Amino acid sequence: MILRVVFGFILPAWSLAASVPAQPSTGHTNDPGGPFHLPTANASLYTRGEEAKFFAPTAPDKPWTGGSFGCVRNDGWRLHEGVDILHLQADRRGEPTDPVMATADGTVVYINSRPSLSNYGNYIVVRHLIEGMEVCSVYAHLSAVRAGLKAGDTVKSGEVIATMGRTSNAETILRERAHLHFEINLVNNDNFSGWFKKNSPPGERNDHGEWNGQNLIGIDPRQILLQEHNPNGGFSLTNFIRRQTELCRVLVRATNFPFLRRYPMLVVRNPVAEKEGAAGYEIALAYNGLPFVLMPRAASEIKSTAKIQLLSVNESEEKANPCRRLVVKRGSRWELANDGQRLLELLTY
Repeated sequence: MILRVVFGFILPAWSLAASVPAQPSTGHTNDPGGPFHLPTANASLYTRGEEAKFFAPTAPDKPWTGGSFGCVRNDGWRLHEGVDILHLQADRRGEPTDPVMATADGTVVYINSRPSLSNYGNYIVVRHLIEGMEVCSVYAHLSAVRAGLKAGDTVKSGEVIATMGRTSNAETILRERAHLHFEINLVNNDNFSGWFKKNSPPGERNDHGEWNGQNLIGIDPRQILLQEHNPNGGFSLTNFIRRQTELCRVLVRATNFPFLRRYPMLVVRNPVAEKEGAAGYEIALAYNGLPFVLMPRAASEIKSTAKIQLLSVNESEEKANPCRRLVVKRGSRWELANDGQRLLELLTY
């Protein structure tokens, strides 16, 4: 196993439409034993060589990888923050009828029932508490939400919450590639609505409050589900997140932003800051903007007066996964790109 150093710690390198009737849990027969389970009956993910039966490509003549997570679209320059799971069932018209199930025990926090307001179409957000960590799952392009389901309802893993569809305000999703767009996310900031109002062009609307997609940071569901399915067990979501590959490291002169309170398990100790007090945080970011390790820094350890400072860039990771465009090289010097600056301003708002 290759080892790398992060902040002085040696870690392994890891890289509402028509309603549907209330339905009981279908259970999960081909699923892992951990907290996360497949959100549809399509279990081809767990059979080697059957990825093309699980992931919906962007077009019939495109590879299945376009339906997976990461820098998988537009020749690697467009980020896909979830996985697109192909339908198994269809009605006489060819419309998908697959039940969509909660991936884990949780609470419904948001339902968008106006597909014209989002390229996700009709979608549901469910909040989960895993190892003390708040994560949210997203279920998008739904044709129908379960009758009576509303924000605040608790749901069990495997409980049917919707029916798969192909709703969207943008592209027309062809029947043959009808799918569930599924995400597992961390939350950027409790104060997203305030940040959006302050930092967006006049007249730009936020129709989804704190559940706007800009406020959610994706984690690869494929990797989570595959590792939980490992018969040897031992999967830890916290360790999975903390072992992401680092794209860059930044220093922010902020010490009281919501992400710290929501995800204290991602904060590592620094004896100097514990003694002198924290004047900022050093943060490791994955290529998609996920803050996965945060360390307090004392004033005596901070050399710059800048509010946000880029400390280092992993050039091989930037070359392999450039789609988020968080950093840019000007001549021989790396800088935070506009998207990187905007992400960190949101994170620390």
